[in-house]
Amino acid sequence: MADEQNTPEGTLAGRIEAVLYVTGEPVRATELAKALRVTEKELWAAVHALRDEYNFQQRGFTLNIYGGHIQLATRPLYAADVVHLLQPVQKQSLSQAVMETLAVVAYKQPVTKAEVEQVRGVRCDYSIQSLVSKGLIAEVGRKDAVGHPILYGTTDEFLRHFGISSLQELPPMPDKAPTEEPADPVEEFMT
Repeated sequence: MADEQNTPEGTLAGRIEAVLYVTGEPVRATELAKALRVTEKELWAAVHALRDEYNFQQRGFTLNIYGGHIQLATRPLYAADVVHLLQPVQKQSLSQAVMETLAVVAYKQPVTKAEVEQVRGVRCDYSIQSLVSKGLIAEVGRKDAVGHPILYGTTDEFLRHFGISSLQELPPMPDKAPTEEPADPVEEFMT
């Protein structure tokens, strides 16, 4: 097994897999070690053990390591199967975390990263970076507050991606009825 050491946070191998799975993008090893609160030596030992385990078992995914970055990726041996399944799909799908972040930005824009994190209850650095790199959100200004944080808003690419011509076509925010449980506009947006 890649990492036998169990901690209250789980195994280091499991923690690495979880982070790399959610980000979907290459992560700098120094940032990953810092996020997992381990040394780089511990991180690299677990990453190499995981990669060896994946290779031995011929798992559907592998760890790509290059230039100090680590990425969980589809094993090339199985890439044709993935392509075959996704062939009819025209648009790149977004992860649940990225969709939730995008919904918050769409409904509350202009909004800072900290405000998005407050709504979602989790950090969203990678989701914000991913959305910016895909051109779905962009910097629209700076908030007149301490530190002048970046304000984010949706882009024309966002409208194209979802096949709408304006933000007015987003599902309306539900009215809060005192006797009913309020609907979640983020969930409505994602369906």
